[in-house]
Amino acid sequence: MMQAFRFVGPLLRRLDPEVAHGLTLRALERGFGPRSPGPDDPILATRVWGRDFANPVGLAAGFDKDAAVIGPLFDLGFGFVEVGTITPRPQAGNPRPRVFRLPEDRAVINRLGFAGAGADAAARRLARWRAGGISRGILGVNLGKNRVSEDAAADYAAGARALGRYADYLVINVSSPNTPGLRALQSRAELERLVEAVRQALAEALPARAPPLLIKIAPDLEPADLDDIAAVALERGVDGLIATNTTVARPADRQGRHRAEAGGLSGRPLFAPATRVLAEMYRLTGGRIPLIGVGGVAGGAEAYAKIRAGASLVQLYTGLIYEGPALLPRIKAELAGLLRRDGFDSVGAAVGAGYDMK
Repeated sequence: MMQAFRFVGPLLRRLDPEVAHGLTLRALERGFGPRSPGPDDPILATRVWGRDFANPVGLAAGFDKDAAVIGPLFDLGFGFVEVGTITPRPQAGNPRPRVFRLPEDRAVINRLGFAGAGADAAARRLARWRAGGISRGILGVNLGKNRVSEDAAADYAAGARALGRYADYLVINVSSPNTPGLRALQSRAELERLVEAVRQALAEALPARAPPLLIKIAPDLEPADLDDIAAVALERGVDGLIATNTTVARPADRQGRHRAEAGGLSGRPLFAPATRVLAEMYRLTGGRIPLIGVGGVAGGAEAYAKIRAGASLVQLYTGLIYEGPALLPRIKAELAGLLRRDGFDSVGAAVGAGYDMK
């Protein structure tokens, strides 16, 4: 099956990116997806938030926005899968076309705008998946606000109440560049208000077993903004940070013909700025809060660099568009080799190894 996808991938890349993505989701829903060749190398096993991950490589939010193909995604061999971003109410998102490939840059620009079927539809799918009783990995749920909502805290609280019970961890996404005003929610006062609202919603809905709560941040923040986010995370007991979302910056050396399109840029050009933010958040939090590193992971070397910069876990998405599902076993094999090369006996032992806290 993995061999078949090597031939299908080039055909999909000739289609409109959003059409190709829809066809991929439908194929996975119908069981036309590869499966992981076998158990993960034991050196990749890690434990974060009291949860056991077979490997530290996850799928970032954005691929399975409506929680439609969780099982098939775990079959690919991800250690964890993050669904969403899910808004309380359905919304169409921004006008098409809104996803653009930059193949020369191994990058993508998207301005989807949290398009999706909403929390009720996602809750039904998540309930069915949980009722199946098969736990193949750790599931994250990424929450957003509706575009027209005037009360962001109420939206995130509503998402937490509707979906928190199905999540192994929950994410407050305040860093997408495609919803007007969303990134302003990364200010200290706004973040404190959001975290408090979500914590209260979880306390009411799940008093005995609220999932860990994470915040997903942007790569384009000023140093003072990063200071504020770290302070909120430490003072308010946030359980983790995801660094980072897509960037609105446009490196001068981009080559793709769609390089001037508006939206969030992901893929290879994001690797360096996202990893710098990751390392800075590791420093600012003193390594006390687990971090997920995402942005530009297209091989074991990039995954390892993020772990050494302070990430307990890593995520990818854009790399799959260009490399297909064969990318995942390659990353895991390369990462295991790099850990052993440098004398580490586990992923946890390598976290932050490239950063001097002194």
